[in-house]
Amino acid sequence: MAETKKIKTALISVFHKDGLEELLAKLNAEGVKFLSTGGTQTFIESLGYECGKVEDVTTYPSILGGRVKTLHPKVFGGILGRRDNEGDREQMAKYEIPEIDLVIVDLYPFEATVASGASDADIIEKIDIGGISLIRAGAKNFKDVVIVPSKAEYAVLLDILNKKGAETDIEDRRMFAARAFGVSSHYDTAIHAWFEK
Repeated sequence: MAETKKIKTALISVFHKDGLEELLAKLNAEGVKFLSTGGTQTFIESLGYECGKVEDVTTYPSILGGRVKTLHPKVFGGILGRRDNEGDREQMAKYEIPEIDLVIVDLYPFEATVASGASDADIIEKIDIGGISLIRAGAKNFKDVVIVPSKAEYAVLLDILNKKGAETDIEDRRMFAARAFGVSSHYDTAIHAWFEK
């Protein structure tokens, strides 16, 4: 029997909002709670959905011009915490770390920014740190977490939700993890190539 996990809380942090509406509607209909930051949070609320603020979980505002928003133990603990590990569960309870079951990320458009002929300073600011870290954390803990690493996977998740409701099995989560490391690898390769020039 495939290990099935229910999606209860989703952390959503995306650059491109297009294509997200249908996915949010389905997740909301399934009773999934939303957690987000900045522009994504505003977008989710503009559609009429409740959305918790990451800042309320971390008790820190977005700082350093938005460079640091999600990079916090309460966020990463919620993604990386092993649900079947007693020690992890005890620490999550002790430090009031919420379980995050689904992470949806769409990274800053680094390659498009380079292609546009932007300045070096603008290109540097389009190197995503929080997003790539969320992708890697979600993928590492695919046993418990669904990671959607780019808008290219929105439709894949929507298809699963339409077939199974807000539940995934281990094969689904492993497939998303493989795609996530593919996105991460491609992104870092593009950044590396730019620095090498």
